[in-house]
Parts: sequence; structure tokens; C-alpha cells
Amino acid sequence: MLETMEIPRHPAPSVLFDLDGTLVDSEPNYYEAGRRLLARYGVRDFSWENHTRFIGIGTRETLTVLREEYGIGAPVDELLAGKNALYLELAGTSTAAFPEMRALVERLHGDGVPMAVASGSSRAAIAATLQVTGLDAYFPVYVSAEEVAHGKPEPDVFLEAARRLGVAPDSCVVLEDAVPGVRAAHAAGMRCVAIPDTDATPDGSVFGRAELLFPGGQAEFTAAAVLDWLAAG
Repeated sequence: MLETMEIPRHPAPSVLFDLDGTLVDSEPNYYEAGRRLLARYGVRDFSWENHTRFIGIGTRETLTVLREEYGIGAPVDELLAGKNALYLELAGTSTAAFPEMRALVERLHGDGVPMAVASGSSRAAIAATLQVTGLDAYFPVYVSAEEVAHGKPEPDVFLEAARRLGVAPDSCVVLEDAVPGVRAAHAAGMRCVAIPDTDATPDGSVFGRAELLFPGGQAEFTAAAVLDWLAAG
């Protein structure tokens, strides 16, 4: 009879970070990449307001919807490759990490807390963003939605991140800025720290269920508050 192997638990929670809008201020780049891509196919009126509908949703899922809405004949894989290429051009020059997020990452790393990035972006985009911001030194483990069966709000990307870290899902805390990510974290059985993107459509009923909420988004977020909350258990 085979014995069930228990997953080792770290004395502190493991921390999983969403990337775009949470760790780094990349949404302007994703909007510009999307705007340029759609312009290639004759769409000239894609606004920032249109873009905010898709904050927190995976790139493939976003392009699937936009392809249908605008009647674009090109396959989704072609659109995805085009947007990734455009985004990578922008990410290499103008992506910045949020200062308080960087402070939190550095402190958790110094304390030996297991961390990973779990994002709806492509693996290439995650790698490029972490490299240009210098966060790659802290995140050898990162998971893209293209590596799992379903993107957020399904829990797959967070569960895979926990698996790669070798930790139990219920020992993880997720940091998220979007409704689909909060839903995905809770579906994975994880606690969630929500830092709402104030440009996105608000959904107080979902954000209100987060275990720790910064209603003012990044303007209100502090590393110290999260560290105190984690220390309190």
C-alpha cells in the first residue's frame, strides 16, 4: 500500500503575485499593443475604456472576444503572436515595478518566503517584464495562463504555481488587482490580498470578499501593511 506523501509546509505563507497591474504598471503597454494590433485589421476606435473591460483576463481570452466583436477573420493564434510581439517591443523600454510591491518582494525574499508569479500573460511577456524591471532575480518560478488548461477566473494558474513551488494551495496568499484574479485565488482555496485597479470596472462584491483589501489600489497599498497582516497569521 502506497503512503500518501505530505507536501511540506513553509512556516510562513507562500506568496503568489499577479503580474500586470499588481507587480508592475504594464496596462498602458498592453493597451497600446492591443490598439496597434487592432489597427492593422482596420479597427481604429479601440479606446482605453474598451481595454479596461479586459483587465485581469488572459490575452488569448481577450483576443477571442475582440476577434468576434470586430469581425476579424485572422485566427486567434495569429492575433496572439502579433500582440505579444508588439507588447515585447514596448515592455523592454517602459515597464516599471510599483515601488511598494518591489519593497514587499525584496523583504519576502530576504525572509526566505517562497514566491511565484502567476499571470494571464504569455510566458515570453512575463520573462521580458521581470527582466526589464529586475524582478527576475526574485522569481525563478512563474506560470503563464498559456501553460494551463484555463485562465483566470479559473484557478489553474495559481494551482500550478503552488505545485511548482512544492507547497499546499491552502498555504498560499495571492496578490491581485482584478476581479477574475480574486475569483481564481478563492477557487484555488487560497487567501487573497486585493489591490483593485481603479481604472477597471469596480466590483465591490468580489473585492469585498478578499481577506485583505486596499480599496484605493496602488495609491493605498504598502508593503508594511501586508507584512503585518502576514505576521498576524
